[in-house]
Amino acid sequence: MPSRNGPVHVATTSRTYKGKVYKTHLLRRTYRENGKVKHQTLGNLSHLPKEVVEMIRAHLRGEATAGGPWQIVRSLPHGHVAAVLGTLKELELDRMISSRRCPQRDLVVAMIVSRILCPGSKLACARALQQETMSSSLALELGLQEPGEEDLYKAMDWLLERQGRIEKKLAKRHLEDGTLVLYDVSGSYYTGHCSKLVAYGHNKDGKRGFPQIVYGLLCNPQGCPVSIEVFAGNTADPNTLEAQIKKVRQRFGIQRVVFVGDRGMITSKRIEEELRGVEGLDWITALRADTIRKLARDGLVEPSLFDERNLAEIRSPDFPGERLMVCRNPALAAERTRKRNELLAATEKKFAEIAAATRRPKRPLRGKEKIALRVARARNQYKMGKHFILEFREDRFDYRRDQDNIAAEEELDGIYVIRTSLEPSIMGSEDTVRAYKDLSKVERAFRSLKTVDLKIRPIHHWLEERIRAHVFLCMLAYYVEWHLRQKLAPVLFDDELREDCEHLRQSIVDPAPRSQCAKDKERSKRTADHWPVHSFQTLLDDLGTLTKNQIVVDGGREAFYQLTQPTAYQQHVFDLIELTP
Repeated sequence: MPSRNGPVHVATTSRTYKGKVYKTHLLRRTYRENGKVKHQTLGNLSHLPKEVVEMIRAHLRGEATAGGPWQIVRSLPHGHVAAVLGTLKELELDRMISSRRCPQRDLVVAMIVSRILCPGSKLACARALQQETMSSSLALELGLQEPGEEDLYKAMDWLLERQGRIEKKLAKRHLEDGTLVLYDVSGSYYTGHCSKLVAYGHNKDGKRGFPQIVYGLLCNPQGCPVSIEVFAGNTADPNTLEAQIKKVRQRFGIQRVVFVGDRGMITSKRIEEELRGVEGLDWITALRADTIRKLARDGLVEPSLFDERNLAEIRSPDFPGERLMVCRNPALAAERTRKRNELLAATEKKFAEIAAATRRPKRPLRGKEKIALRVARARNQYKMGKHFILEFREDRFDYRRDQDNIAAEEELDGIYVIRTSLEPSIMGSEDTVRAYKDLSKVERAFRSLKTVDLKIRPIHHWLEERIRAHVFLCMLAYYVEWHLRQKLAPVLFDDELREDCEHLRQSIVDPAPRSQCAKDKERSKRTADHWPVHSFQTLLDDLGTLTKNQIVVDGGREAFYQLTQPTAYQQHVFDLIELTP
């Protein structure tokens, strides 16, 4: 590993133009790499007065008095800004936002980077970009001049007008004709009531009593985000699909596409009304539990299918022109059996309390209607009432398990069915199951967007258009994070060698095996090269300790900036992302 810890000096170059001599003073570090002497430019001192430059030169030579004439008046965290902003520019995301640099584009870029570094309200973001309260070198790197909260709001409005064009550019880069498109829907609860987007619906955050917004995310097969759209909070998942199909085929110009969505998204009704018979449009989804039970009653799904392997392909007249991949996961079967037994026991405990209430000597529970009302609340609590036979009388309540019903459900434990319109010559059974499992990549994106890194909520906006712009900003931030994670995987707890371990999996139905490298990182918290392993956020925190220091010389007003020397680990991280701090 090359060392970049060489001496720092001032290098002066001269050039003559139209009879006038121009001098450039650069602060440089000299180091040796592979036997060759190289120079790293740390800063440009040409704007400083001549006497200040000479004073710096003398100090670096060791000719200054003890203590020196320096004063570090401010230190701004810089390394994490350099990593995120540098990656954003390497991806040319700033040029996708606008081909010409303008104040709005710089503010949008600042909000994207801030969302990754320190997610918060737009007021907090504005304060972090102002001279008096800036919390990093981001404003300096972008040349921002004291932006306020209203400036950020106007930049968001400006961005929303360009969302369609930006997504079209992303699709051109990451999607191609005949590609798979991963699509899923999530939502975030909202604590205000001003926007028309905010409505009560099936709350995906589990926050009962709160309205929400719903958003659908399109990703390529690798999980890279391409497009996001916000819907009213009471929009059902299947009702968002038609808009996404039109977007991909008409706006993005992709005529042959395969949509991959879960069983709650691409339903049988949606297939019949919107997908079937459309040239160039195919799908991969899964069957609901009640449909699987019907196939079992028809004799199409039975245990003998899995005598030799955990995957079998079948056909059914109920699904004309489609293939059904029946999968059985033994680990999932064991987990469902365990969970069912626990819920059955918890439901029995509730029933026993009600039965005891009918037998107590003081104020016993009486009346069929009163007893049935108490039982209804208990049976709905764990959704296990279907597995019990209940008998009501005026003065008693009896219950017992329906063993036949339980046994019939146990036979289907761990079984799920993938359905697709693709022919075997286009995609085999295992590849089809693998494509459906890739929906976990969209779930990973939602996890990062909502909780782990980017924190899409709380949503500090009232206007509908601002909410849409906020969600789009978060998606663009995840776009940068996704690419950063790909390069930084060796020093993160992510498994960068998972795909290389596919040959170790006996069946595509089995869970994907973790590589030995990932297991070693989790155990030792070190890489094979003995570098520390981080989460994404703690790695950014570490890079943030590389600061940009504002330095003035005693008695002078002019200031210049100098970076602290990166640690060996920080330099290794920048080498991974192929950037310099």
